[in-house]
Amino acid sequence: QVQLVESGGGLVQPGGSLRLSCAASGINFSTYTMGWYRQAPGKQRESVALITSGSSTMYVDSVKGRFTISRDNAKNTVYLQMNSLKPEDTAVYYCNARFGNNYWGQGTQVTVSS
Repeated sequence: QVQLVESGGGLVQPGGSLRLSCAASGINFSTYTMGWYRQAPGKQRESVALITSGSSTMYVDSVKGRFTISRDNAKNTVYLQMNSLKPEDTAVYYCNARFGNNYWGQGTQVTVSS
């Protein structure tokens, strides 16, 4: 049984930071491309950051220089460090694992507001 469990979301003021974590089980984690996606109210889900099995990373333009994705294969965990947060970063953030099959976590809410 595959599980992706996100944590670390919450309420933060503009300019603040959060670190999201996604703990995976039931997959050969090191072989999977891991990603973070987000969905704001009334908008489509979008890819925020990806990290391949070889640790190559990709980011959507709106978060480049502010967000960093990383992975710890020993802990089967992927992280998203989010700095200089803006109100437009407010969304539900989802963890994704992809290697042929495609798996999703349940999501964690990030709210950036003063």
